[in-house]
Amino acid sequence: MYFLLSHLSLVDFCYSTIIVPKMLANISSKDKAISFLGCVVQFYLFCTCVVTEIFLLAAMAYDRFVAVCSPLLYMVTMSQKLRMVLVSSCYLCGTVCSLIHLCLALEISSYRSNVINHFYCDLLPLLSLACSDVTVNELFLYIV
Repeated sequence: MYFLLSHLSLVDFCYSTIIVPKMLANISSKDKAISFLGCVVQFYLFCTCVVTEIFLLAAMAYDRFVAVCSPLLYMVTMSQKLRMVLVSSCYLCGTVCSLIHLCLALEISSYRSNVINHFYCDLLPLLSLACSDVTVNELFLYIV
């Protein structure tokens, strides 16, 4: 349990290191612009943290299920190897899903404006600016 909690706290720490520096820079300066590359990198890293956190929470739910339903076999069932596989698969799935989100967001042909009224680059503000059809993006957003 503590192994999964430590990885969850690491992912939560990554949230703040991704969003807060740019947010503080926007608050303290008049220039609130972000470059396209900066937006892409921030979106990818933020999306990776979000999806990884969701998968880690699912792994923690399985861990608690095993601990409650079979407490005497918990150490045998949830071995160190299985916990390592669970955590690494959470990071892998988070990376792959966010890469798919990024590729789908980059396929949007044009945007109405280059100004995002949000303090960080997220998928929903980007989709609201799109001129082309974004149903595939929205469908994948609901699936993952």
